Amino acid sequence: MDAFNLLKADHRKVEELFQQLESATGKKKLDVFAQIKTELDLHAHIEEKVFYPALEKPSETHDLTMEAYEEHEQVKTLLRQLARARTVNDEWEAKAKVLQENVEHHVEEEENELFPKAGDVLEDEEIEALGMRMEEEKTRKQRGSSKSSKSSKKAAGKAANKTAGTKKAAAKAAKRVSRPSGSTTKKSGSKKSGKKRSGAKKR
Repeated sequence: MDAFNLLKADHRKVEELFQQLESATGKKKLDVFAQIKTELDLHAHIEEKVFYPALEKPSETHDLTMEAYEEHEQVKTLLRQLARARTVNDEWEAKAKVLQENVEHHVEEEENELFPKAGDVLEDEEIEALGMRMEEEKTRKQRGSSKSSKSSKKAAGKAANKTAGTKKAAAKAAKRVSRPSGSTTKKSGSKKSGKKRSGAKKR
């Protein structure tokens, strides 16, 4: 798959998710948004790491590429703000609409302006190579996210086990403190030895 078709496929996928977001309600809306965020984060990553650097130097694509970087930052800011929410309210809905409009504007500029100019400055082999590199980077990023998710779950499990172990140790320590000591016996023994010493003085 060449670079343009790969990125267009991502664009169509996100468009479908935004349509689902409009019809979803409550918790389902947050779930759909989480998918949108995952897709946009990954899409922006492969563009910024592979695609845009190839278009920064040519004068025909330089300005549009720099503008695309800025638009990405605006989208990322909105994604972070929306991701903090635990419930959907009117303010969240308004920001989600702004996010959708920003993404649609960005997609329109890329497909109608940047891609045609990039097609003029890049050779067919370069376009194919960029597509392959973006696919590889996407796979690598997805695997990395999966591993970090698993490791965070393991860390949470270890922390829970550690807490349980600490509670058990504290309970055992409390039991030891509550047990009676043999101090009474020792005291009576010391009194007896004292009597013997006093008897020796009388002699």
